[in-house]
Amino acid sequence: MDTQRFSYNKQSIQEAAQLLRSGELVAFPTETVYGLGARVFDESAVRRIFVAKGRPSDNPLIVHCAEKADLMRVSEPLPSNRKQLFDALYEAFCPGALTVLLPKHSSVPNVVTAGLNTVAIRFPAHPIAQALIRAAGEPLVAPSANRSGYPSPTTAQHVLHDLSGRIAAVIDGGACAVGIESTVVNILTESLTILRPGSITKEQLDKTALEQGFQPFVYASGKESGENNAAPLSPGMKYRHYAPNATVLLASSLEEASLLATTNSPALILARPEYADGATVHELSEQSLYGALRKADSEGFQTVILVCDSEVQNNIALMNRISKAASEQ
Repeated sequence: MDTQRFSYNKQSIQEAAQLLRSGELVAFPTETVYGLGARVFDESAVRRIFVAKGRPSDNPLIVHCAEKADLMRVSEPLPSNRKQLFDALYEAFCPGALTVLLPKHSSVPNVVTAGLNTVAIRFPAHPIAQALIRAAGEPLVAPSANRSGYPSPTTAQHVLHDLSGRIAAVIDGGACAVGIESTVVNILTESLTILRPGSITKEQLDKTALEQGFQPFVYASGKESGENNAAPLSPGMKYRHYAPNATVLLASSLEEASLLATTNSPALILARPEYADGATVHELSEQSLYGALRKADSEGFQTVILVCDSEVQNNIALMNRISKAASEQ
């Protein structure tokens, strides 16, 4: 299969939508990372996502909607107090980088949710994503458009590197603005839970929760993360993710990173932007992390050393991705 690379225009959106309606897979940009799209009700196409990515079948997918009215097709109604909270979250953060677990509608194939009775819903803010969903005529499932376990793609070239010949097309929308995946929350349980941290922070979510009479959010436990072979409630929880082929090491300072580099050469050092010089030290941020990890592999570095000083450690979402990238699981 030859993977087409579309520039963004009205014609390419229609061509990509026709591919989706024909059961093909199409990658497209969101504000977070590039997603690999299939129509949510096309079970055969959804199953091919797992094959194309090499993704474990117990890792649920996020459903991307363009309109709030799309919820009626993929989710059952919420209890009144939870609906009030959802509406408040929607008004505060959607469209945007927030994914919410909702009761699964019976029409959603079980393969989408890994057999769970919840479905993860997001309303992407990127105009290409919104246009493609509308043109396709139904919500799209769209995990990150990369080979499973590797750094998520933030450019169309990243997608082609991983999936060329495995999918029908990618729409090139340039680099993604946010650079890491969405925040995922569960509002169905007694305790409001953050299943995956992202650019929408706990502090922002807590403000909305408190305004609606709820207690602050808590972070997910091991059980929710899929320990003991349980199905994870959200993508990005159970398995090794975001990792390059190079070995990933963590340092607490530039000095420590430099020492590690002498015994782990050739090494690529990543640190906060104010320390990056573009030569020996490259930028470490939410927006640049995945691109830098891919750079390490493409340029033959054996080791990536991430400088996780106190400021980086305070960035919960960034540290979540760094920890997953450095994990051997």
